Amino acid sequence: MNLFALLSERFEAALDCPGLAPVGAAAGTSGPAWTYRDLDDASARFSAALRERGVEPGDRVLVQVPKSVEAVALYLGVLRCGAVYVPLNTAYTEREVAFFVDDASPRVVVGAEAAGPQTVGIGALWEEAQSLDPDPAVEPRRDDDLAAICYTSGTTGRSKGAMITHGNLTSNALALHEIWGFEPGDVLLHALPIFHVHGLFVALHTAFLNASKVLFLPRFDAAEVRRLLPEATVLMGVPTFYSRLLAEPGFGGADCGSIRLFVSGSAPLTEAVFGDFEARTGHRILERYGMTEAGMITSNPLLGERVAGTVGFPLPDVEVRAVGEDGIEVAVGEVGTLEIRGPNLFPGYWGLPEKTAEEMRDDGFFVTGDLASVDGEGRVTLVGRGKDLVIAGGFNVYPKEVEDRLDEVPGVAESAVIGAPHADLGEGVVAVLVAEDSPVEDDTLRAALDAGLARYKHPRRFYWVDDLPRNAMGKVQKNVLRERYRDAYCG
Repeated sequence: MNLFALLSERFEAALDCPGLAPVGAAAGTSGPAWTYRDLDDASARFSAALRERGVEPGDRVLVQVPKSVEAVALYLGVLRCGAVYVPLNTAYTEREVAFFVDDASPRVVVGAEAAGPQTVGIGALWEEAQSLDPDPAVEPRRDDDLAAICYTSGTTGRSKGAMITHGNLTSNALALHEIWGFEPGDVLLHALPIFHVHGLFVALHTAFLNASKVLFLPRFDAAEVRRLLPEATVLMGVPTFYSRLLAEPGFGGADCGSIRLFVSGSAPLTEAVFGDFEARTGHRILERYGMTEAGMITSNPLLGERVAGTVGFPLPDVEVRAVGEDGIEVAVGEVGTLEIRGPNLFPGYWGLPEKTAEEMRDDGFFVTGDLASVDGEGRVTLVGRGKDLVIAGGFNVYPKEVEDRLDEVPGVAESAVIGAPHADLGEGVVAVLVAEDSPVEDDTLRAALDAGLARYKHPRRFYWVDDLPRNAMGKVQKNVLRERYRDAYCG
C-alpha cells in the first residue's frame, strides 16, 4: 500500500494530539505545535497543489529546502499523491543541484526560494496549497512502486540515486517501531536533518507510526538538546551528538531522567564515547547500522546486551552474510564484505542498471562495501569500508582496529586512520588525530599501539588537526584525508 495510508491510519486516533512541535534553537522557545490533524490537512493541501502543477503518480518532486514543519508536510503530500520524493542536501551548490535535476528529471523542483522558471520556493508553494481545498485522496500504490529517490553522497564518484519503494519504507518502519519498543506517550527529540534516511525515514516514520509528539529542532545544538531532554523519551542522533553532550559542563544522569532510549547511527560510535556516556548518564546507547540503499539493516537489542563497537543483529526478515573475495561466506567471526537481503533492500539505482547489476548478487544479496564479521549469535561488527582498507606490505590493516587503540590513549579525542602511497610497502598507515587539549607525543602513541597491535598495523606518520572533515551526517570523509596526506611518505 501507499506508505502514507499506513501513517494516516495511525494518525486517526490522535488527530487532535500534538504532532510536530517546532522549537527555536536560538530563542529557546517553542512555537505552536502542529496536531496530527494539522499535518494531515497540510499534506492534503500540498497534494492538491502538486496535482495543480501537473504532478502525476510516479513523477519526481525534487526538494532542497531548510528543515521545517512545512517541509515534512510537503514530503507527506508527495507520498499522498503517489509521486516520488527526491530530497537533496541543503549544502549542495547550484551547480551540484543542476546534476540532480538533469538526472532525476523532476516534474517540480522545490527550493528555499524560486531560482528560475523551474523552481518554486517552498513558501510560495505553501501559499498556493493554503489557497486550495485539501485533496483527501491517497493514490493507491503497490509495494514495488517508488516512494523516494535518495542520492548517495558521491564522495568517490558521481552520486547514485537509490530507488526506495513504498514496501522498503513500510517494512523498515514497522520493524523499527516494534524492536525499539515504541509505546504510548513516547516523545521524540528530533535534531537531525530531513534530507537523509536517518532523520526523514527512521526518526519520523517510527514517531508517526506511534502518533508521537516530535520536538522538532532546526539543527543540533548541544545546550538546546540538553534543555529539552527532560521533555522527551527518545533521542536519535549521530555520534557527534553524544560527544558534544558529554562536552557540556555538568551533563549527566539528571538530564536524562525521562529518556528510555538513546539511538546512534549514520557513523561509527567509538567505544570511548559509548563508555563515557554510560558512566555519566547510566544509559547504554543503542547503536544500529544502515545505509541509503536499505534503510536500517541491524540493531543492538532494546532488551539484552548492547555491545560497544558492534551494530547488533539483523532486523526481522533481514539476512546478512560476510563473504571473501571469492564470493564465498567466510567462517564465523572472520572479516569479509557484508552482503544483505530483505524487504528493506532497494531495487536498484536510478538510471544505472549496469551499476545495479554490479552490486546485486544473483540470489538477491546486495554488496554493501562494508567490511564486517558475524559471530555465532549473528551479531555484526563493522571494521570499516572496503575502500578504506589499508594494505601495507601485503598485510590487511583494518582502520577501525587501529583507531580504537588510539582513541583509548589519554589526550586523544578522536582519530582517523588512512593509507598513503608508500614506495616500499605499497601503502603506509597514517593516523590523523584530534587532541583533547594538546597533541600527545608520538612515542606515547607508539607505546600504546605496541601493547596490542602487530607492528605492521602501526601508523608511521601522525598528524594533528583541529577537526576531522565530516559530511552532513557526521561521517569522517576519509577520501578528503587521503588526498590531503597522500604525500605523507614521499621524500
